[in-house]
Amino acid sequence: MIYYTQLIFIKPGCEEEFHAFEDKVLPLLKGHNGDLVYRIRPLAAAFVESSRELPYEIHIVTFGDKADFLGYAADPKRLDFIEMKNNSVEKIILIEGFAL
Repeated sequence: MIYYTQLIFIKPGCEEEFHAFEDKVLPLLKGHNGDLVYRIRPLAAAFVESSRELPYEIHIVTFGDKADFLGYAADPKRLDFIEMKNNSVEKIILIEGFAL
């Protein structure tokens, strides 16, 4: 099993479009052996220390393997809504990891 953590930074005022994108694409995870373990929208007070801007959301997702992740990323149903993501997301920091 492989884990992906995403730190998601949203363009100001684009929260609704981002939420609409998520509503469309997150259900597709199951079809690619994926599972949304956590979807967190942390308050600024939850950060003990930070040297950079704070993310709007943090996602932790698992997939069976990297091929499953790549299949999800390339899913035509997901790509149908990619413009919504591009319009609403400033940047994403993606961290790949494994359970120890």
